[in-house]
Amino acid sequence: MAMILDGKETAAALKEELVLRLAKLREKHYEPKLAIILAGSSKPSAMYASFMQKVAKGYGIDAEIFRASDAVTEEELGSLVTDLSADQEITGILMMMPLPKGIRAEKMIALMNPDKDVDGLTETNAGRLTAGKAGLFACTPRAVMAILDHYKIPIDGKKAVIIGRSNVIGKPVSLMLLSKNATVTICHSHTKDIASITREADILVAAVGHANYVIADMVKEGATVIDVGINRVDGKTVGDVDYEAVAAKAGAITPVPGGVGSVTTTMVIENIIAAGEKLAK
Repeated sequence: MAMILDGKETAAALKEELVLRLAKLREKHYEPKLAIILAGSSKPSAMYASFMQKVAKGYGIDAEIFRASDAVTEEELGSLVTDLSADQEITGILMMMPLPKGIRAEKMIALMNPDKDVDGLTETNAGRLTAGKAGLFACTPRAVMAILDHYKIPIDGKKAVIIGRSNVIGKPVSLMLLSKNATVTICHSHTKDIASITREADILVAAVGHANYVIADMVKEGATVIDVGINRVDGKTVGDVDYEAVAAKAGAITPVPGGVGSVTTTMVIENIIAAGEKLAK
């Protein structure tokens, strides 16, 4: 049976380090503040905004939710993003998605100060990641890397396969693994015979958004399997991996829930602190 890569354990270990970094920031008389933009009436967005506010306050970080109705115009929301980007008291900006109808997310993201972009959405931060420069990067891919690091899973020289090529997960995590000297392959909807590729993977990252997509036959004996998927099936939250069957074959695996998602919010906090460290210099 595979070793369980526990996201809650990883997050708890990371919290100790983040608390120390926060203390050093405060020694410089800098208090980080998070601005959460909640536009529209999406219930999941509202729940996540409140959850992130609670998590931030758990670290003693002030987090304010800036609300806008479904009727908000691009100009109005754009002004809010611009104002928060310029506000010296704001350390980080977290914009809930999706935005209301008629609001172009790309336009709103482009207005954001990249050094306050704690979700790693801006083209500037994407470019920094591609170029191997420091920046604020997407939190879910960073959670994947944090779990691998916490459990000391070897990456250097290993074959890594990512299923999914999204700008939010697939592409960033591929670049992060590449920076750690993995040999990386990305599979997607046009890939022929995916199973023949995934069976070669020492590290398999499933980010396809399809419940139980990865079956045991797709996994190499002893591989590390990271499940990024969150799907609802018969009232239960399940991942992209057929957990029980794959766990019997893999060497290590993340559960859903309790895996990558448990670390993602911690990565948001880490980005706020990193942004504060840059602004406090």
